[in-house]
Amino acid sequence: MSIAERLEELKIVLPEAAAPVASYKPLVVHGGMAYVSGQLPFVSGKIVTGKLGAEIDLEKGREAARACGLMILAQLNEADLLEKVERVVKLGGFVASTPDFTQQPQVVNGASDLMYEVFGDCGRHARAAVGVPVLPLDAAVEVDAIIALKA
Repeated sequence: MSIAERLEELKIVLPEAAAPVASYKPLVVHGGMAYVSGQLPFVSGKIVTGKLGAEIDLEKGREAARACGLMILAQLNEADLLEKVERVVKLGGFVASTPDFTQQPQVVNGASDLMYEVFGDCGRHARAAVGVPVLPLDAAVEVDAIIALKA
């Protein structure tokens, strides 16, 4: 089954790939690997903002991380690489959170679980889930990715 067919089966419609907000490329391919820059959580066309442990609860944070994952897929799709994914190697998850919030791994599961849904076992990956005081544009979550591509 192709990834496009899998997305259709899951009733997932990818958003339009976001343009960079500063001086960088959203995706770079080198040596058979795709490096996807940090993606922000766009839901209904707006960035999910705020901090986990304050105005954002765990479930909304998980949804925001899933939205970041969808944007990673959108960047791959924009570059015509979605069907060439061999394996999701690593995700880096950054969660804007209060000092006492400690559930960053559960938040980033929103993106990790999406990768497994879409790619199956090839979507299982290494990962970091880090709490930070602030993210660009006051985003609640940011996720980047390293993807191995088929030759």
